[in-house]
Amino acid sequence: MMIRSLPIAGRTLADPVDPSLDLEEEIARLKKDRNAIVLAHYYQDSEIQDIADFIGDSLQLAQAAAKTNADVICFAGVHFMAETAKILNPNRVVVVPDLEAGCSLASGAPADKVAAWKARHPGSILVSYINCSADVKALSDFIVTSSNAEKIVARIPSETTVLFAPDKNLGQYLNKKLGRSMILWQGTCIVHDTFSERKIEGLKLRHPKALLLAHPECEDVVLRMADYVGSTTGIINYATKSDKTEFLVATEPGILHQLAKAAPNKTFVPAPPEANCACNECPHMRKNTLEKVYLSLLNLEPRLEMNEALRNAARVPIDRMLALS
Repeated sequence: MMIRSLPIAGRTLADPVDPSLDLEEEIARLKKDRNAIVLAHYYQDSEIQDIADFIGDSLQLAQAAAKTNADVICFAGVHFMAETAKILNPNRVVVVPDLEAGCSLASGAPADKVAAWKARHPGSILVSYINCSADVKALSDFIVTSSNAEKIVARIPSETTVLFAPDKNLGQYLNKKLGRSMILWQGTCIVHDTFSERKIEGLKLRHPKALLLAHPECEDVVLRMADYVGSTTGIINYATKSDKTEFLVATEPGILHQLAKAAPNKTFVPAPPEANCACNECPHMRKNTLEKVYLSLLNLEPRLEMNEALRNAARVPIDRMLALS
């Protein structure tokens, strides 16, 4: 079991699972009995990653959800990711370990306010980061992830007015990288916004040979310090292929489990937050536990349902993204 310096709200079950159960064995049995698949994001606890059928970033998980033949999808991530799986799989059961596992980016961009923002810019194209609600996806012309945003935005004619929501840090990074002037929604990720320039500088002094790998949701001051900027999958691929052996990692530390598996002879140091806290751990992602994964497969609850009109509207920009990816 993972040991934490601080508790994370919402992890405890109201009715604890029988501690004598071998949860890994029970989950394997339920997956077989229900023809179920567990999809997990890199930011999940290591024990959830270890029982998952597929682990990936938002793009990879969307692609896996689109291709699965399973009858049941257990999505160990956050709410918007499970919504995407349901959008792509209307006839499959989609369960989530904890329905309260949300996202600061998604909750910070309410659909009514995004719609009003879009209405103030007639003729514009709305590009939305996948970290948004199904309602915002339904308003969007394109959905992007950190893996494919640069490629997709680059295809939009330069004279077009582009609105980018909800992450201003990723939008600013794309504007600089592509020479664009997209209008940015002023949202941020509570995890990636917390990394400390001062503490990273201290780490670099203590690890002078280490490369800094950063997710583009980080603030510009961190990205300017980075030796590599990319998605979670991009970070893993870069670190694995690099001839360097020591890395500072500025993203949610759940990724370190897969980094250690992919490159066991290399050293990975998580970037610290500004405060003396576990703020570099996503409190939403970490609401999920192995016990909750087991219960969701056992009871097929909590189950994610979606209005068909909303699902169809939200699928259009997702399909565009998958086609371009």
